[in-house]
Amino acid sequence: MKKYKNTIFYLVLTGSFSVIIYWIIGKGKFLEASKTIETLDSDKGYWNDFLASMQHNLQDPLAILLAQIVTIILVARFFGWVFKKIGQPSVIGEIIAGIALGPSLLGLYFPGFSDALFPLESLGNLKFLSQIGLILFMFVIGMELDMKVLKNKANEAIVISHASIVIPFTLGIGLSYFVYDEFAPEGVKFLSFSLFLGIALSITAFPVLARIVQERGIHKTKLGAIVITCAAADDITAWCILAVVIAIVKAGTFVSSLYIIMLAIIYVLVMIFVVKPFLKRIGDLYGSKDNIVKPVVAIFFLVLIISSYATEVIGIHALFGAFMAGAIMPDVPKFRTIFIEKVEDVALILLLPLFFVFTGLKTEIGLLNDPYLWKITGFIVLIAVVGKFAGSALAAKFVGQSWRDSLTIGALMNTRGLMELIVLNIGLELKVLTPEIFTMMVIMALVTTFMTGPALDLINFIFKTKDRVEVIESTNLNKYRILISFGNNEKGKSLLRLANSLVKKQKAQSSITVMHLSLSDEVHSFNLDHKEKNSFYPIVEESQLLGQDITTIFKSTQDIETEIAEVANQGNYDLLLIGLGKSIFEGTILGKVIGFTTRIINPDRLIDKFTGKEGLFENSPFDEGTRQIISKTKMPIGILIDKDLHQIERIFIPIFSTEDSFLIEYAQKLIFNNNSEVVILDVNEYVHSNFVIKSAFDSLKEKYPNNISSISIKIIEKEFLDRQNLMLVSLHSWKQLVDESTVWLSEVPSVLILKQ
Repeated sequence: MKKYKNTIFYLVLTGSFSVIIYWIIGKGKFLEASKTIETLDSDKGYWNDFLASMQHNLQDPLAILLAQIVTIILVARFFGWVFKKIGQPSVIGEIIAGIALGPSLLGLYFPGFSDALFPLESLGNLKFLSQIGLILFMFVIGMELDMKVLKNKANEAIVISHASIVIPFTLGIGLSYFVYDEFAPEGVKFLSFSLFLGIALSITAFPVLARIVQERGIHKTKLGAIVITCAAADDITAWCILAVVIAIVKAGTFVSSLYIIMLAIIYVLVMIFVVKPFLKRIGDLYGSKDNIVKPVVAIFFLVLIISSYATEVIGIHALFGAFMAGAIMPDVPKFRTIFIEKVEDVALILLLPLFFVFTGLKTEIGLLNDPYLWKITGFIVLIAVVGKFAGSALAAKFVGQSWRDSLTIGALMNTRGLMELIVLNIGLELKVLTPEIFTMMVIMALVTTFMTGPALDLINFIFKTKDRVEVIESTNLNKYRILISFGNNEKGKSLLRLANSLVKKQKAQSSITVMHLSLSDEVHSFNLDHKEKNSFYPIVEESQLLGQDITTIFKSTQDIETEIAEVANQGNYDLLLIGLGKSIFEGTILGKVIGFTTRIINPDRLIDKFTGKEGLFENSPFDEGTRQIISKTKMPIGILIDKDLHQIERIFIPIFSTEDSFLIEYAQKLIFNNNSEVVILDVNEYVHSNFVIKSAFDSLKEKYPNNISSISIKIIEKEFLDRQNLMLVSLHSWKQLVDESTVWLSEVPSVLILKQ
């Protein structure tokens, strides 16, 4: 009754008010007599009116900006993905995407579309939006700097870092002497032009360098610590020099710039001695709480905006203020992580690609239309590489590094990336650089960033070594070595309990290594140790309860599946244990079945499928990540479907084919080390008919009569499954069970799927 009452009320309400609206509009038409109203009488006129309206809407500044953002994000993500796949930093792909959307490609071959998408009058909106992205990005860069590392490793690092600035800076000044007449803009003094070329050749891309160090697994080595510290010191020094250079350029002379420099020094002192203690106090008050309230978040963002505004007004650019605001954030990993997560997604995904395209719109490779100009470009690249690479390497060798480490430091410090583009854009904005020299320098930034990965690979090849994490223990062929790779703590603890059950009584002849990988985008240099400690704390705690010694590996990577396979293959492990990426029963009929007393499957049909030509991973029950790990690893692998595995006392092993005979080896390990009770489900009676399986079973039965038994059944009772802790099954058999939609799978306990 209430339902009908509400319906009647709704109809009366909307109907009566619709009548009133119609009556008012009808009366309002008489008011048009005093106005000149244009009307269209024909259908053609209405259609033209519609087209004109659509054209007007498409040309609206907001519509153009939104169309630009959509296009830029799609193209930038695509190019970034392509370059990530070939082992290059995604930032290179995003820079090239910007160039592709500019006059160098899109404007050259599709000028009409380029003019419609990027009309000249719209570039102002794109510029300011990209500047907001840069301000947020520089705030993140400031937060990623770990000042404690600078204090601890400053001795060697400062020498290397400053050598990597002074040498290329001097070469840049020398270069400017030869190109000033041809390439300096009219009215620009040699001092301004030379200083800008010097700083442009001196910059290092700290974010890209930090990612490469983490992804190559050298962040925990002495080399990794030194190079991260060098890059951090380089960043701070270079931005301070850049602030002075900007002040000189804007003031015209060094003497005039002293007023700006004095204001900048006052600003820095206020930030360090007034603002930083204030923020530290807030960090101490709220750092221990579960959630940071919005007023506190507002305070930090307000500091960012005011700091950027102050440096822009002073005359040393808003980006320096953003960098400074990030650098003085409280040394509380929780604070920095939260703010980076809040800022990074918007800055890196939405706004920063706008900067790349804005740079690309000003990069006209077509301007280099003469072989002479390309020779100059090549000369700039050569000077940049010699100054940064050779300068850093020689300084590193001087302070006592090996040639291999020295060259590695040089290759990493030669990375320029996005930081170089920021400096170049400032130079172009201040009209210190011409479009020609700007384009040459952009190409230099791309080449020096692109060459970092291949240069490191070449150095490793020359010295016949591999970049391996130092904590990996040396291979001992007499030990049974297990590698565990876990994603979350609970799954990691289950995998550790399982590994311990395989080697519990043979600890002297075995070793367990536990590895956790994080995506490089989620790990920052300032929170690396904190993240590693948090990741392994529950696992280490569990190992202590089990009395099991473990070795830990923590790495960041762009491709987790490939990294797992590479570490496993290079480490000569005997068994890799991983957890399944997602539930095997999710979204399938197996997750919904209630009746579980059923026939196993037709054994003959199973055998036919095993001997058929169907591919192993066709219609695979595994997610894409697990399939990649299985296909790339060269040693035995165990995939655990964890259903709260705590005890490993009662195990059952279904034997469906002769290929499953290797499972008895694992049964033997569990019986000997863990005193487990194992039941063999002899589906096709191979325990009595196959010589290999029969011999292995009889040998175990003779040694451990109370720990192993076999049953030949076609029906599995729910009560039997309820008594078990773990099912061991081969990869072949598991795939066939899932393909057959075998309904009792929903009631099995935890499952260890083994590939020999």
